[in-house]
Amino acid sequence: MKTYSIVLAGSLVAIAAMALMAGSISGKQAEKEAINTSPVVKETGFESKNEEWARYFPRQYDSWKKTKNSDTIDDMLAKKPQLAILWAGYGFAKDYNAPRGHYYALQDNINTLRTGAPTGPDTGPMPTACWTCKSPDVPRVMAEEGENEFFTGSWARLGDQIVNSIGCADCHDSKTATLKITRPHLLRGLEASGTKLADITHQEMRSLVCAQCHVEYYFKPTDYTDAAGQAKNAKVVTLPWAEGLSGEEMEVYYDGYGFSDWTHKISKTPMLKAQHPGYELYKTGIHARRGVACADCHMPYRREGAVKYSDHNVGNPLDNIAVTCLTCHRESEEEFKTVVKQKFARKEQLEKLAMDNLGKAHLEAGKAWESGAGEAEMEEVLQLIRSGQWLWDYAIASHGSFYHAPEETLRLLSVANERALQARLKLVAVLAGHGIFGYEAPDFSSKEKAQQLAGVPLADLVNEKMTFKATLVKEWEETALKEGRLHPDARKGMSDYSSYKNK
Repeated sequence: MKTYSIVLAGSLVAIAAMALMAGSISGKQAEKEAINTSPVVKETGFESKNEEWARYFPRQYDSWKKTKNSDTIDDMLAKKPQLAILWAGYGFAKDYNAPRGHYYALQDNINTLRTGAPTGPDTGPMPTACWTCKSPDVPRVMAEEGENEFFTGSWARLGDQIVNSIGCADCHDSKTATLKITRPHLLRGLEASGTKLADITHQEMRSLVCAQCHVEYYFKPTDYTDAAGQAKNAKVVTLPWAEGLSGEEMEVYYDGYGFSDWTHKISKTPMLKAQHPGYELYKTGIHARRGVACADCHMPYRREGAVKYSDHNVGNPLDNIAVTCLTCHRESEEEFKTVVKQKFARKEQLEKLAMDNLGKAHLEAGKAWESGAGEAEMEEVLQLIRSGQWLWDYAIASHGSFYHAPEETLRLLSVANERALQARLKLVAVLAGHGIFGYEAPDFSSKEKAQQLAGVPLADLVNEKMTFKATLVKEWEETALKEGRLHPDARKGMSDYSSYKNK
């Protein structure tokens, strides 16, 4: 009898445990099925408000919102004052910071001195194209107005429309939640480069949605006729991929097109400004050759119970090496960090050499013009400066190039430095021909000195920007809230740092 009681009790415990396990498995399976059945966030069009996506994808939204923690301003002009000389006469000489989290992309676009201080919808120095990569409102407005119409007019025209920072609808279809290319310029660029759109895989899409913004582009003047029959001109974002994706191939494209972003204020060189060709450089590196996507490293998978999801706290993989790099690389975390530090130091050394020589070449060219040099004797010098600075900029503008493609980055910086040196050697002869011997470029070792040489009226620009933020920017936000384009909680707790007002 005693044995029977013990067996019965043990059986009941086992049955209860199995029941609990079955319930747990069933619950997890139900949760997994719910997650894998994508809800419809919006039946048609684009749902630009990230908060609406949070109702169906809370884990992804909560992780995306952690990009809010990446709010530190890293003033690159203070860290590398050569930049103000290299970009003299262009907006980047006024203000240039290292990128922050996606949460701040829109705010940084409004805060930067590069976008000026508009007083109304038709004022300011920048075209509407400057919104293109900052917000899921961009594809919404393109769908409502038309692409050419979106790219027409001044940046300030869309201030109360482009109000949600980089988020869900930039990369996902609002109806199916599948990955989606929402920027037509990337589709055109892929076709121009020979890519068959129908052959793109899901793994490739995990990089291409990033390539909508992390690429080189320019604003192509495009004539069109609007719905009212009026002749208009749009500044359309265009990828220079028709000749290939390398720095030299894009240079061939731009030279053949006769394109320049601006004429340098000091050297009078017709210049090219690289944007952020992260995708193009990544394609030359070992990760792309091994089929590793951008999201594999910058948005690693997480697991909560039965649910596996992609971490949308997009940032530096080195901040969480255990779940990013070390899933493939088989060394200790300490060893891995040492290797990366070495790669970065090599890039920094070559970058400084190239920047120093390019900066001096600009200033020496300025002295040559001042001394009476003619266009014929300066033509080859200016071409060397243009080419050298383009390759330098292409090599470093995407920030992570030293890791994405370290060999290609070092090669580009070496060529850039060589061309700067060639320009300087030729300038010695040009200057000597006009009676100038032993000229030394003025000191540009600090942001203040460099901006003064570049003719940047920093105090005036800051005062104008602060007035703009206190007036027109507030009007934009009020209108967007009133008309339902901005969620009331979207900007709660958002810091408002900038290079000129960091507290």
